[in-house]
Amino acid sequence: MGAKELKPGMKAPAFKGISTDGEEVSLADFRGKTVVLYFYPKDNTPGCTREALSFRDARERLGKRGAVVIGVSKDSQKSHAGFRDKYKLNFPLISDPEGQIISAYGAWKKKTMFGRQTMGIERSTFLIDGDGVIRKIWRKVKVDGHADEVLKELARL
Repeated sequence: MGAKELKPGMKAPAFKGISTDGEEVSLADFRGKTVVLYFYPKDNTPGCTREALSFRDARERLGKRGAVVIGVSKDSQKSHAGFRDKYKLNFPLISDPEGQIISAYGAWKKKTMFGRQTMGIERSTFLIDGDGVIRKIWRKVKVDGHADEVLKELARL
C-alpha cells in the first residue's frame, strides 16, 4: 500500500508478531542467522499444508546452513497452534491478523479466483541473511519442490 517493491539487496522490513507459543517474535531475534520467511494463505488447506510439511522435513538441512524458518498468515494463534500440533511443525508460525507484516513484504495482493477478484495473501518466500538483507524473493510460489529451491539458494550464499 504505497510501499516500495522489495528487491534482493534491500534491507528486510523489521517486524514483530505473536507466534504459536504466544511469544513475540521479531526479525531482530534472528540476527546472525539466515531467515526463510514465508507467507501463506491459510492453515490446514492442501497447498499450505504441503508447503509447511516440506519446510518441516527440510528443517535439519536448512539448519545445517544456519537458516531458520518462519511462516506468516492472517490465521489466529489458536489456528496456528492447532496446525502446528496436527502436523508436528518445528518452526514458529506468526499470526498477522491485521496484515501489517504481510503488507510490509508486499504479499497482500489482488487475486482472481473463478473470475472474481479478491484481496489475499500471495504465497511468497523471502531469504534474509544474518544482516537483515534480502538475498532472494520467490513470488507466486509453487509448493512442490519449493523447499529444495530454497536449499539450493542457501548453498549459493
